[in-house]
Amino acid sequence: MPSARLVATLTAPLDPASSDPPEVRYLAGRTLLVQRGDTEVAVGDRRFPAPWPRGYGSLAVAPAGDVVVFAGVHALRAVGADGWEVRHGCWSDAMCEVAHETFDEYAGDHDHLHAGEGSAAFSPDGRLVWAHVRTGDEEEWLVLDAADGTVLGRAPTGTVASISVHFPHPDPARMGLTVGEGEEHSPVLWGQWDGEKLTVQELVENILLDVSPSGDHFLTADLDLRGLNLYRTGDPTELRTHRTGDTVWDIQAAFPWESVAVVGTEDEHRLLDLDTMTVGGPITYPAPASGPALPAGPGIWATTTRDAVHLWTLDPG
Repeated sequence: MPSARLVATLTAPLDPASSDPPEVRYLAGRTLLVQRGDTEVAVGDRRFPAPWPRGYGSLAVAPAGDVVVFAGVHALRAVGADGWEVRHGCWSDAMCEVAHETFDEYAGDHDHLHAGEGSAAFSPDGRLVWAHVRTGDEEEWLVLDAADGTVLGRAPTGTVASISVHFPHPDPARMGLTVGEGEEHSPVLWGQWDGEKLTVQELVENILLDVSPSGDHFLTADLDLRGLNLYRTGDPTELRTHRTGDTVWDIQAAFPWESVAVVGTEDEHRLLDLDTMTVGGPITYPAPASGPALPAGPGIWATTTRDAVHLWTLDPG
């Protein structure tokens, strides 16, 4: 059976009682430790004030670790450097039509607290921010200038999201997006920005798990979590698949090598050979490792606890 070797343990910088579990974000050759609290976000040794408490949206971190973009219920807010804000339609199912200017105007409101979520991500060069937002009755994908929030391009996604997650591609002009629309729908979208126009391609009804280090391929899970599928980026044709009648896979996985991914179930992690789509035996760890296998960069995957992030690689021995 394959064995994991501990690369590093990164201790959570914020109080776990008032913070989300820590996580790592990998972009442009850097692995950043990130933790979201109610009043601040820690990125490595830096602290950024949060414009609204955790639970109201998601966030993106610039590759240099010097800017955080909060994707909130009503707005995108960049904190750090010069800062900027772009307001958009409300993610609340109540279809709030008020252009709230401050969080205090909807703090404690049930519909806003339990609203859907868009998301945002930086391009690997840090020059662009990609954001999935609601505009009126529609949802759009935006490409923004990371320096000042200017909207450079936009395109409808044709989705009705409860949540979305971005997956950066090594090419700054490309981005992956998985959109959760409930139990029956979860389209995978790929965006292409040519400097003037944003083109959006809907590929499959799957859950996007991760993108290969080169960006040439991406891995998905079936909506029932009983199948794993490999695709060439930008191509809707399935290359290879692994399906099982009883194993239920995690909704997260890591793609640390071009031909091997780390996938998991509720109880264990396994290596997926992407050339043959065969799953090996359980990975053995030298210390307890809980939760899904998470992306952490080439050759590495992560697991998290309330207090720390553990980085792992394969033990060559």
